[in-house]
Amino acid sequence: MDTSTVINYILWGFVIVWAIYELVQYWRRKKASVELDQEDFGKRLRKVQLVDVREKDEFDAGHILGARNIPYSTFKQRINDFRRDQPIYLYDENQVVSKRAALKLRKAGYTDIYTLKGGYKKWTGKIKRKAR
Repeated sequence: MDTSTVINYILWGFVIVWAIYELVQYWRRKKASVELDQEDFGKRLRKVQLVDVREKDEFDAGHILGARNIPYSTFKQRINDFRRDQPIYLYDENQVVSKRAALKLRKAGYTDIYTLKGGYKKWTGKIKRKAR
């Protein structure tokens, strides 16, 4: 076998391992929370911990009414700020970061975790913007 063939096998091996890793991560994030559409997400907002995991400037530009801001960048340090006796509703701009946050919560032992399908960009309910 020549060198270029060996290099190709190695590269394809890395690609396959990376693809398997990404697939496993996708399924772990998907299983970490229950995905709710807008209607179901909006039904119980007064009885849950509603958390926007976007950064503060994005939160200030507009967020779902009643949400508190715990940016994903500070999530690890603030994981104990959540109550275990109430559901946790998470959202971000398009649901990518909220799924990661849900996985961190699941690893920390939280179980009643929900994410907004489509994220904030698809939200049509009440919002609040910070006055400038």
